[in-house]
Amino acid sequence: MGQPDQRAEGAGPFTTRLTWHPPGGGTAVWESRPARRRGLIAVHRPGAAAPRQVGADDTALGRLRRLNAVAATAFVIGGALFAAGAAVAQFGSADATTCASVYFAGGLFFNTGGYVSLLQVVNAPRHVPGGEGALVTRPWRWWSYEPARLDWLSAFVLFAGTLVFAVDLLDSFLQGLTVHQVNRLIWAPDVIGCLLFLISGHLAFAEICHGRRCVRRRDLGWWIVAVNQLGSVLFMVSALAAYTRPATGSLVNADIANWGTLAGALCFLVGGVLQHGERP
Repeated sequence: MGQPDQRAEGAGPFTTRLTWHPPGGGTAVWESRPARRRGLIAVHRPGAAAPRQVGADDTALGRLRRLNAVAATAFVIGGALFAAGAAVAQFGSADATTCASVYFAGGLFFNTGGYVSLLQVVNAPRHVPGGEGALVTRPWRWWSYEPARLDWLSAFVLFAGTLVFAVDLLDSFLQGLTVHQVNRLIWAPDVIGCLLFLISGHLAFAEICHGRRCVRRRDLGWWIVAVNQLGSVLFMVSALAAYTRPATGSLVNADIANWGTLAGALCFLVGGVLQHGERP
């Protein structure tokens, strides 16, 4: 940072891409998501047909692979369970406790996926400014506070959203609630969790697009962010439709609530499957 031949790009105060000229000639490019998820820096040499990928060391790559596999699998299972819970609610004859149990199990996997996504950021190899381009592996950590990093903010907000969903899912086991209690204890946390998911997705787009609007059809990371953000939108539509009218005690639209949850959950399932392909 601070070198005269170094160009920084990003969203607002956040740097998500650095470009500089290494001593050996050519151009080196560090991007936040590829470096964090895949442990890579691209180095373009004069006359070369394609950029050379400079990777992190074996320790970092093994760590990234394990974290990516756990996070992706957790979102696949969590999405599948949420979809199953919505299908049971829409088509099945099971009682409310059974549906709540399926949703709660799915929520535990979403909690796991959210926290491991944060661990991916906390333990990602760090960029060494200047030179030929290098990624350095730091000692393992279970937590960090780095609000100046856009990727950390996105992962932290996602994890916070899964924790708020956990409150909603726990409260759904309560019996004998009034309409106002249902809206306050179950519906309100649901909407807040959906809002946090949307904010996290917006920050992820800002990271991968460097603060601009972009469509990257050949970028797997972009597709993962896009599919997950679509799932977040569908979750929000479902949450809004699940508001209980005080006058009648019925939902605004139970069908939209169930179908929105089912479709949104399938988006996160697909996002988890795609994430398995984004490993180092």
